Amino acid sequence: MPARMALPKNIQWVTFDVYGSLIDWESGVADAFEREAKRDGFTIDREQVVDLFLDTSHEIQGGSYELYAEVLRQTAVKIAKEIGWPLESSRAGFLPDSVMRWPAFKEANPQLKKFTSKFQTGLISNIDDKLLGLTRRHIPADFDLVVTAQQVRSYKPDPAHFNEFARRIGGKKGWVHVAAGLHADIEPATKLKVPTIWVNRRKEEPPAGAKKATAEVKTLLEAAKLLGL
Repeated sequence: MPARMALPKNIQWVTFDVYGSLIDWESGVADAFEREAKRDGFTIDREQVVDLFLDTSHEIQGGSYELYAEVLRQTAVKIAKEIGWPLESSRAGFLPDSVMRWPAFKEANPQLKKFTSKFQTGLISNIDDKLLGLTRRHIPADFDLVVTAQQVRSYKPDPAHFNEFARRIGGKKGWVHVAAGLHADIEPATKLKVPTIWVNRRKEEPPAGAKKATAEVKTLLEAAKLLGL
């Protein structure tokens, strides 16, 4: 088995995925579906909706590029059909409209203050610029660089986000990427030889043969300690 990459000795840049790493999208999505379905007297299974969201949104992202707001609208329609909720497509905007309410994890902002005090920091996210702007109200840290799906017209795990970030900072030296998404972030970054810290919030088991993160932690607090913060 090949050895894992080592974390850089002289770290200059730390980047973060946003949704799942800093923002609790699972609660946000489940709350949005629950609130809208309640208008019709329909009860959802929150865990089922979260699981369907992952699979459905990834499937839609695999097609031709659409703004993430449109991905969310299409995802809402498909999930509603799957769970037997008679949602009119004209109401599917409830899901992108909910992004502004998706909360940050309680640890996110205290830990981000530590990272931004020592390193240059960035966001690398499968989102469009407008929705990310709404989300950043919940994570008001001063990030130095941001790369979104809208900017590269592509969705992770396609490597375009990481290639663009490397282009902007002039290479990959001294860069560490922190993320909760194994498929969307850890695997593509690792393939590009960007050291990664996997925040395994969902207590996942990597599939056989998957690229391994440089380090695995349970929380951002552990990630901060790992980098000497």
